[in-house]
Amino acid sequence: MSDEIKKDTIDYGKIVRTLWEKKIVFLKVLPIIFVISCLWILPQPRYYKCDVMLAPETSTDDVAGSLSSMASSFGIKFGSANNDAIYPELYPDLLSSNEFMIGVLETPITTVDSSLTTDYYTYLVKHQKPNWLTQPFVDAMEWLKRVLSDKDKYANAGSPKALNPFKLSEFDFNIVEIAKKKILCYVNKKTEVITITFTDQDPYIAAIMANSVKQHLQNYIIDYRTKKARVDVEHYQALSDSAYAEYELATKRYDKFCDQNLDLVLQSAISKRDNLQKDMEQKFSTYTASKTQLEVMKAKLQEKTPAFTTLKSATVPIKPAGPKRMIFVAAMLILSTVITAFWLTRKECMKVFSAK
Repeated sequence: MSDEIKKDTIDYGKIVRTLWEKKIVFLKVLPIIFVISCLWILPQPRYYKCDVMLAPETSTDDVAGSLSSMASSFGIKFGSANNDAIYPELYPDLLSSNEFMIGVLETPITTVDSSLTTDYYTYLVKHQKPNWLTQPFVDAMEWLKRVLSDKDKYANAGSPKALNPFKLSEFDFNIVEIAKKKILCYVNKKTEVITITFTDQDPYIAAIMANSVKQHLQNYIIDYRTKKARVDVEHYQALSDSAYAEYELATKRYDKFCDQNLDLVLQSAISKRDNLQKDMEQKFSTYTASKTQLEVMKAKLQEKTPAFTTLKSATVPIKPAGPKRMIFVAAMLILSTVITAFWLTRKECMKVFSAK
């Protein structure tokens, strides 16, 4: 019985003695891992993150809003209380669409040292800081793609305005995908607070783009929610302009007739004057009614326009968000130490596993 217990128990003393006897292995492995880790992590360009937070206005009645709020606190959603097809939970999907990203790529940017001013698409294509360790391999792969693939398939649009979201070349598709990965959108299901994080190599550009994504999102939601109301305003504006033009025409006809017939004697002339006056008054009533309806539609448009409260504005980050070079090197040294220690004592450890 005691022999079985000994077989199932790891002899930690023996393991420590083994590791101490073979400490020269650690003295060889750890410097090599340290050098390799430094060579890998040091060329990685630093990047910065900028966060913005905003809360969208929700138009819900008291009962529906209370039920929705109570359900959200338990992680349950009853649907959109204001019957919007695009509600906050879908904003991350909206930000990942090609149509939205192409609009973001048109954003004018300036580097922190003001040495470069261009749009974000051109910045991604021509002005990204490369990793000098891996860049030769990347350039070789890019050259190979250009040689083997169709020229049109790997064509560069040259500017974001020339991009067609329906048909992107492979080159432009990759640029759009790179831009998508720089945006992180999180929506708190309980409070519906939207957090947008943008990552870039330049701190000033990170702040500019975070603010740009926020503004594009606000404009998109405002355009979506007010689309029907804006169409109504345009319709009643056209009716009001047409009614006003007809009223002016009727007024001119009436004034002209009165000027030409100052001393009315014939009944036919008096009747025609009265008819022109009635027509003018009718046209004025139509214009007044359409103008009133236009003001109602403008008020409705204003009511439909959502408001966004900015909880956290974009600010230029001071410290880089990564890469965490010291943490990476320390983690690699710890991992290599554990792996080396297991390899040196694998026989002792395998005895326990084989016994089980």
